[in-house]
Amino acid sequence: MASQGSRAVGLDRPGGETSLASPSRPIDLEHLSRQTLGDRKVEQEVLALFVGQALAVRDRILQADASERFQLAHGLKGSARGIGAFTLADCADRIEKSPDDRAALKRLAVLIDDVRDFIAAISR
Repeated sequence: MASQGSRAVGLDRPGGETSLASPSRPIDLEHLSRQTLGDRKVEQEVLALFVGQALAVRDRILQADASERFQLAHGLKGSARGIGAFTLADCADRIEKSPDDRAALKRLAVLIDDVRDFIAAISR
């Protein structure tokens, strides 16, 4: 399977500026565009829904028991893959497989904040 983070991104961001390829970008905008059929309004709606879900997971996952952590991580993993947040999805997958992995839980919170900040920046 090819690395998702190495894809070149060459589409216009919602703000109108052109994106450049970057392995550190938290969302694969090319993937997102394919998922939304290039519809910017749908893209913005999907991203807003994702941010809400991700922040809810971030706020609940540390206090959750292992079973709920699995469920939260599983749902977030699918949504993150859907929008192209592959690094975040991989971290959620790690938590899904090992719900008590404190390092992964801490990393997840950081990744969620990174994705939230990136979405805010491209939505201006």
